[in-house]
Amino acid sequence: MDKNQAKWSAIATKKLRIRKRVFGDAERPRLSVYRSEKHIYGQIIDDIQGRTLFAVSTLTEGVCDQVKELKPADAAKAVGEALAAKAVAGGVTKVVFDRNGRRYGGRLSAFADGARAKGLQF
Repeated sequence: MDKNQAKWSAIATKKLRIRKRVFGDAERPRLSVYRSEKHIYGQIIDDIQGRTLFAVSTLTEGVCDQVKELKPADAAKAVGEALAAKAVAGGVTKVVFDRNGRRYGGRLSAFADGARAKGLQF
């Protein structure tokens, strides 16, 4: 197993371990964050119904133009703010944060700070 495969295997193991305990329902849906090399994606999910309530990423139509010239951490914060604004407008204020097996820092913490700034509680 090369270094890259070992990294992804470790992330997948952590993700499964975290998902055993982190669960979203109608009262407190799950805020799932995924980041790739270039983009960051956020979804608010009701796990009981198995559906995504709100989703925003750096590729979303309105957000894409805003984050085009920003640094990655600033873009993540803008995505978090946009997702939180959508959720609060839709009546969701409390969520459970799912970082998808990644460490809490850098772009993930910027995303979380942006979401908290616009009214999400987790």
